[in-house]
Parts: sequence; C-alpha cells; structure tokens
Amino acid sequence: MNFPHIDPVIFSLGPLAVRWYGMMYLLGFLGGYLMMCHIVRLRDMPIKKEVISDLLFYAVLGVVFGGRLGYTLFYNTEYYLHHPLKILFVWEGGMSFHGGLIGVFIVLLIFCRVRHLDLILVADLVVAAVPIGLFFGRIGNFINSELWGRVTDLPWGVVFPHGGPLPRHPSQLYEAGLEGLFLFVMIYLLHRNNAARGIPVFSFLFMYGLFRFIIEFVRQPDEQLGFLWWGATMGQLLSTPMILIGLTGLVYFCKRGKS
Repeated sequence: MNFPHIDPVIFSLGPLAVRWYGMMYLLGFLGGYLMMCHIVRLRDMPIKKEVISDLLFYAVLGVVFGGRLGYTLFYNTEYYLHHPLKILFVWEGGMSFHGGLIGVFIVLLIFCRVRHLDLILVADLVVAAVPIGLFFGRIGNFINSELWGRVTDLPWGVVFPHGGPLPRHPSQLYEAGLEGLFLFVMIYLLHRNNAARGIPVFSFLFMYGLFRFIIEFVRQPDEQLGFLWWGATMGQLLSTPMILIGLTGLVYFCKRGKS
C-alpha cells in the first residue's frame, strides 16, 4: 500500500512550525512523567513529586545530548567530522536510542549521587516511562517516513517516499508495538506485582535489546553504514551488550531477591 499522506507540520504560527515529530517527543516526556508519578504512588517509593520533575528535566538533557552524540559517533562520524556545526541541528533528525540510553545513565548516576538516592531504585522507576517515549518516537519516525524497513512482499508492506517503488516493512510500527506498547505493559506488570529491586530495569535492558536485535532483520540498515561484521547492523551490535547486561542483572537480582 502507498504511504498515507501526512503533513509533517501540524500547524504554523508565522515562522514557527509545530511538527508531528516534536509533538511526539513532547507526548513521550509528558506521558513518562505521569507514569513515574503513578509508579511512585503504586509502590509507595520514597521519592517526592518535585524530585520526579527534576529527574525528568535532566533525563531529557541526557536523551537529547546522548542521542545526538550517539548518532554522531555510531552512525555518521565521517559526515559530522566534516560538518561539526551540523551536530547542533537536532531538528534535522538523527538520534540514537543507544546513545540516549548512555546519556540517561550518566545523568542518573550524577543525579542519584547528588540527591543521595538509590540508583537501581530510580532506574526501575525511569524504565517504566521509557517505553512511552519509544512508542511515540517510533510513530514520529513513521510520520516522517524515516527508518523504514527492507523490501517485502507481505500485504502490509508500505511504499515510502524516498524508499523506492517497492513496498517495505513498516519497521517503525513494529518497534512502536514491541519496544513501546508491549514493553510498557511488561514493565508496568512487574511494578504492579511488586517485582524485586533491579528486576524492572534489567528486564527492560534485556527485552529492548532482544526486540531491537530481531527487528533489525527487517529494518533497512543506514545507507552510510550498511552491514557490518558478520552481516550484522549497527543496531544489532549495539543491542547485544544490552541483552547480555540485562540477562546478567536479572540473574543477579533474582538470586539476591530469593536470598
């Protein structure tokens, strides 16, 4: 089927254009804030509401700076070495989830040390919000007609603008469903069932890494990179450590919880 015509600009006020992509980020952060407030009440966590507001603010910085630098280093180093000022042009697209994850981890590490908070407990809280951002972010990718999948003959294949004349996997929607909606339900159920400390965050790392690794088999590799070692994509190489760290953490905290 042909890609549905969606104007990337929702509305304009003079020179100011409000775009769907930016709106998706806003909805993701707002939904994440509301979810963290809910989880704190649900599990009676010793975290105040104003702390959540501060945490979200710094997490946003971690996502933006980490995501942009991650894309620069992991996906398009040569281009940005020749055009360093372009690194600042975030509105042109180019964000790496894995870079954003590293950025958020660094921010959490500093934030928890300064506020004297339990890093694992705060991380458990934050990962309840992340799938909401992932869901809206992937919907934004679909609307922008970017990060499409490989060519397919399946009936739901989509002919994307700039993607050639052949239908492709709507891999953005696959990711929205697995990394967003499904992962959100799983992490929420862990919290609702009073999962032991550390289980939510390491479950998130394992499941996201696994889902992303699988979806990369139908997602079109970045043109400037193509396939890398042993035919793997950059997304698969970056997701492999997540799977291993997630599994290791789950084994450790499950054993610790039983003891």
